[in-house]
Formats: sequence, C-alpha cells, structure tokens
Amino acid sequence: MPQDQYGEEGLGGVTVLHVAQPVDGGVARVVTDLVRAQVRQGARVVVACPPRGPLGPAAAGCGAEVLPWPARRAPGPTLPYEVRAAARAVRAVRPDLLHLHSAKAGLAGRLAVRGRVPTVFQPHAWSYEAATGPLFRAAVRWERGAARWAHKVLCVSAAERDSGERHGVRAGWAVVPNGVDTVRFRPTSRHRTAIRAALPAIAGDGALTGLDPLGAGAPLVVCVGRLCRQKGQDVLLRAWPQVTARVPAARLALVGDGPDLARLRREAPRGVVFAGPCADTVPWYQAADLVVLPSRWEGMALAPLEAMACARPVVVTDVAGARESIPPDDAENCVVPPDDAGALAAALVHHLADPARRAGTGLRALRYVRAHHDLDATTRAVGALYTALIPRPAREASAR
Repeated sequence: MPQDQYGEEGLGGVTVLHVAQPVDGGVARVVTDLVRAQVRQGARVVVACPPRGPLGPAAAGCGAEVLPWPARRAPGPTLPYEVRAAARAVRAVRPDLLHLHSAKAGLAGRLAVRGRVPTVFQPHAWSYEAATGPLFRAAVRWERGAARWAHKVLCVSAAERDSGERHGVRAGWAVVPNGVDTVRFRPTSRHRTAIRAALPAIAGDGALTGLDPLGAGAPLVVCVGRLCRQKGQDVLLRAWPQVTARVPAARLALVGDGPDLARLRREAPRGVVFAGPCADTVPWYQAADLVVLPSRWEGMALAPLEAMACARPVVVTDVAGARESIPPDDAENCVVPPDDAGALAAALVHHLADPARRAGTGLRALRYVRAHHDLDATTRAVGALYTALIPRPAREASAR
C-alpha cells in the first residue's frame, strides 16, 4: 500500500477533530483507539467531548488535545447551545477533517458545519434504532436529510450500512469493522481464580447475599455492557431461571452501570451478581466461561469481539454486526433472536452443558477475531479514508 495511506507518516501534519457523545462504553473505546493510532501516525488530534467520563482523560493520555463540549446524551432543548459549542470548537481547531461519533455528535456537528469541512459521520448504531412512533419517523427524516452534510458515513458493519439504505439514507458509504487490540485482549486464566473467589463480596446485599465462591467446575457467565434497554439485560434476567434449572451451579455477572440498574436489581433472580462499572474489563472476560450480550440494537458491539479475543465463546442477539462478528460455522448456536428469553436460555445451556464444546468455540472465536477484527487493520483503514477525503494540497500544507 502507498505510504501516504497506510504508513506511520500517513497523517503527518493533518489536524483531526473528533467530536463524541457518549464518553463511555464502546464509543469511547473506539475513539481512544483511533486517537492513539492517529497520534502515532503524526496527526494533530483534538477530541471535543463532555468533560465528565473516561473519554477525555483517555484521549489526553494518548496524546490528544481535549476540549470540553457540554452535550447531553439525548436530544432536547439544549441542542442549539450544543450546536454553537461545536461550531466554536471547529473554528478554534481549524481541522482538516471532522469525525463525528454517534447520534448526538452527528446531530450537533453536522448542523454546525454543514459540510464546509471534510466530515465523517460514524453512527455507532443509528439514532432511529432507539426510537418509536413519531420520534422514529423524525429520526429517519433527519438521517436522510443530514447525510448530505457528511462526506462519508462510516459504518462498523455491512448490516449497519444496509439498515441505513433500507431507511432511505443516501450517503457516501464506507464500512470498516470494529477492531480489537489482541495484545491487551488475550487468552489467559490469570484472573480466573481471584474473580471467582471474590463474587460473594461483589454481590452486595439483599437477595444476592450468601453466595459461595464458585467451585472449579461451576460455570461463570459474564455480560459486559451499559445497563440500559439497548443492551437487553432485562431479557437475560428473564432467561436466567431457565438456565439454572438446567445448570444449577451457573452464576451470572453483569459488569457495567447505567440507568436501568435499580430496576434490574429488583428483577434479578438468585445467582446474579452486579459487578458495577469497571475500567478494565479484561479480567472479567478472562474469568468467564461464556460471555453473553443480548442487545436489542447495535452497529457492531465491541464486547463480544473483546471476549472472543480472550478465546471465550459468546452468545449474542441477531442485531447489526452480530453475524459479521461470529465465525460462520458457529452462528447457529451463538446467535439468537432479540427479545427472545427462551432462545437465549437454550443457547446458554447448549454451551454451559459441554465444557469441550465451549473450548472449541472459544478457539474458533479467537482465530476469527485475529483474522478479521485486528485493531491495526481497522485504524489503517480509517486513516486511508481520511487521506482520500482531505485534498492533497491541504495535507501538504499541513505537513509543512
């Protein structure tokens, strides 16, 4: 490949402004990974994001400049202020390229700039996926109209792009699947004993007290994700009694925080542990026997890819990106319909009942992630997309 597309100097002197909201979860990890790679490639990288949350410090730690962009997660009456703040950030930074992450940044950033700067919009799951009724129709109309203000709409899966096309979005499309740092996320059992022994203390009080440490043969299922409707933990809790009826020793750990925490705690059957937010999820993947993510919608979820890089089998729902994440031969037993507690329970039992099957599925998952979802390939592809959008004279002027 030409050096100016894929080499370490490919973005030398270029200024990239990332605008992001939310500032946690998968979006924050994607932005942080891009920042790290782009700084290494010689770019000046600036991240505008809300000041609270892990993204700002993580981006600064990777060498980015960080600007506070006070923006709420949901649309609302603060939108005009958020648009003006995004416009001020663009004027202050004078980027060669603007990269907008997720629905709120895509909304405010495109209204602020309206295509006057080379713009990449990355939905990380479409805004209309979370809406119903009039809000759904309004979100679809917005995405259709705003596509003209993005030079590229960057999707993390072909399914995400196809959803946009089905809903009438006409855009310059690019698809770059999510990638995983396979050095950080790797197979090991180093954390397994410690986490399994600590489960009683993590469980807290109420109906979850009195748990014993997991024995060597007792399976641990882990779900990593924001506790919210999108991630579907409520479906998992409905499925769990069907799982323990067949595999009584099984334990479930929900790793994360979010707006549904209190309700999920009330609904949780015995044997479910709420581990809370976790800055480093690697030990949980490495301690798990099986990882599950019962999402209602996604672009391409990172958690299953991270688990697979740790050689863990996963069970996911058939949302955008799921079938592109899983080895094709394993899709039948690892991908289930969304919102179907019975199918989810059956898939979990299928894996929990056979340790040899789990091990084989995990090894296939590891090989597949390393072949198809390597982080370096992802960041190189995004760099190539940037250089195709930034006029060469601008790149050369920035490099001088």
